[in-house]
Amino acid sequence: MKNQLLKLTPLLLFCFSTLIVAQENFQGKAYYMSKTTMDLDQWGGREMNPEQRKRIEERMKSFLEKEYILTFNKEESIYKEDERLETPGSGQGWGGFASSFSGGPKYKNVKSKELLQDQEFFGKQFLIKDALKSLEWKMGTETKQIGNYTCFKAIATKEVDQFDWRSIRRRGRGNTDEDKKKDESEKKEEDSTEKDNDDPMSEIEVPKTIEVVAWYTPQIPINQGPDDYWGLPGLILEVSADRTTILCTKIVLNPEEKEDIEKPEKGDQVTQAEYNDIITKKMQEMREMYGGRGRGGMGRGRRN
Repeated sequence: MKNQLLKLTPLLLFCFSTLIVAQENFQGKAYYMSKTTMDLDQWGGREMNPEQRKRIEERMKSFLEKEYILTFNKEESIYKEDERLETPGSGQGWGGFASSFSGGPKYKNVKSKELLQDQEFFGKQFLIKDALKSLEWKMGTETKQIGNYTCFKAIATKEVDQFDWRSIRRRGRGNTDEDKKKDESEKKEEDSTEKDNDDPMSEIEVPKTIEVVAWYTPQIPINQGPDDYWGLPGLILEVSADRTTILCTKIVLNPEEKEDIEKPEKGDQVTQAEYNDIITKKMQEMREMYGGRGRGGMGRGRRN
């Protein structure tokens, strides 16, 4: 009898959760913490003294560690940054530049497969409108507990957008001794080349694909998740993708005060491909304007 009850418990929980979601005005909120790691050694960190390195790390923290809120119903969701006041100077330098590639509120409709996102780039507002891309998830039986929820593991391979700053890395820069020797060799070769060939954008690269590991809970049978992620038979509570981890820290189902899930509307409407084309042209303008002056990573240039 005891074993039968244990087998029935997950099914009962799933049925109970399904009844909650079936409510006509069902809505929920999931709070996420996102953290991206960055190896400063790839960006001139080896040339910094401890004080400079600490100062850079503090400035980058507010950019690399953020909190978001996913408001969702049975079909729609809006994913917004939970904005807080930044510490003075935290948006300056590379972090301030890279923040131009960070998106604003992201709307997903899993029924109509519609994706909308506010995007500001160098002071101009855009509205990216595109089809919601799906991932080919491989679902397993491995489980773990996140808060009060039992989560199942799923893995997928995702194509990376060429301007996804979370996966940008210095070309050929690694952490192994072999990589470091290669770096020194490349540096000598770079120093011997003509300055006219300097192109700061040629130093960075983005992998074409990355592996994504997601943990979803069937106890909240909603086809939603943070950021771009969706398509599993339960709310996605954790995502590990390249150097970024997104973890749910709090869930509120059917809050007393409902929030309208409104589609972003402001800005010049473009597709993702058109928007990437705009960025590419802007990068070309910057290359022609500044030439090789941006070369050398985070550890060179202006000293504060």
